[in-house]
Amino acid sequence: MTTVCIVGKPEVDVRFELLSRETARRALATHDLSEPWENTVAVETVSLGGAVSLLNDLNWYLVRFADAAFVREPSISEAEWLSRKLAGQVRDNDLRPEETDERLAIYGVEGGALVEPMYVTRRDGAVPEYDLRDVEETVVVRVAEGEFGG
Repeated sequence: MTTVCIVGKPEVDVRFELLSRETARRALATHDLSEPWENTVAVETVSLGGAVSLLNDLNWYLVRFADAAFVREPSISEAEWLSRKLAGQVRDNDLRPEETDERLAIYGVEGGALVEPMYVTRRDGAVPEYDLRDVEETVVVRVAEGEFGG
């Protein structure tokens, strides 16, 4: 299964905002919602195309209430996420899956919440260590060229 994760803006409760709007609520109605990190909403979809389509359906809400949206496609990586833009490029065959792993945004996880990303490039196949602050764990998100650096 492909997983979609929507990361809310700091000043909003993204789950509340999505579920309080009829159109977004209907788009999410067939999915089981989870919260992998504070102020996130995650759902499983059947495919990368389904994930990108769901995010496109929710675009109006994402622009207003979300900081980011990630997609984890197991056929590309079991552990790393794709940014929404990168997932769209792969779905549209603008980029091959093996071409997605160079540019990364590494998010720290502190107190159960995602904290500021560190933008890096993979070095000799390895992910550089997150060094912006001490964190409990990290989340690696592959990003598109235009997203690199924020």
